[in-house]
Amino acid sequence: MRGLLVVILAALAGNACDRGATADGAEPRDRRDRRDPAGEQAEFDRTRRPDIVIATIGLRPGEVVADVGAGTGLLTIHVARAVQPDGRVVATDVDGAVLDLLAARIEAAGLERVVERRVVAPADPGLEPATYDVILLAQVDHYFDDPVAWLRTAVAALKPGGRFAITNRIHHRAGAFAAAEAAGLRLVRESTDIPGQYVAIWEVP
Repeated sequence: MRGLLVVILAALAGNACDRGATADGAEPRDRRDRRDPAGEQAEFDRTRRPDIVIATIGLRPGEVVADVGAGTGLLTIHVARAVQPDGRVVATDVDGAVLDLLAARIEAAGLERVVERRVVAPADPGLEPATYDVILLAQVDHYFDDPVAWLRTAVAALKPGGRFAITNRIHHRAGAFAAAEAAGLRLVRESTDIPGQYVAIWEVP
């Protein structure tokens, strides 16, 4: 009986982990989209308002964007549409499995020529120097062990006049602003039009 109870408890714990949320209350990125990709995208678009994010960043056709921590591509697809046909998006993540899901989404949208997938190390932006008009950090900067060091390293990947776009839940705003200022960045504009979230654009002085 005791052995059976242990098995049952272990199974329940496993199921809980499969349904587990991140510290922000979101489903872990490697499990998103597996049940209902279209529904997941619709929910993302409703709550995360990529239209406001894209407009605040001011993305234009032809720009080169690094979508850092892109996950399964829920935002990447909007970024790619904004910079096509001549722009490019490098979608990075520490997890190659979620980038495989991103590839399927991008291919279904006919944007595979616009988006490049790239697996990177957690502390290394993995971006070539003087290449990017925008480095986008969408609900990912709070995962960095040392966000100031990460930003200082990533600065070299920006073209002259390039910009960082940081968007996250509002309770991460203070930490993000402190890190950006410590990294020597200057705030250009900010939007809080998305309920519970902010979008901030930073430049190198």
